Amino acid sequence: MAHVVTSRCFGCKYTDCVVVCPVDSFREGEQMLFIDPEICICCDQCVSECPVDAIFAEDDVPDAEREFVQLNAEMAVQCPEITQKKTPLIER
Repeated sequence: MAHVVTSRCFGCKYTDCVVVCPVDSFREGEQMLFIDPEICICCDQCVSECPVDAIFAEDDVPDAEREFVQLNAEMAVQCPEITQKKTPLIER
């Protein structure tokens, strides 16, 4: 099981979560972040760091957001790794 970034990240892309990840499982898409499920160790550190509550354990992803489980897996292999905090796309 891994953590999943959901739609709440789209368009804002806060990176507070990235700097606390001990295994560098985050990937940077153009409009949002993704978590590589092959690397994530489900340590929960990123969950509390997300200011928009966009990250869930895979089993806890809301039904309306279930498509993001597969999307994270697909995009993780296409997007570059991100390990440092960046300016978000927008402030909420």
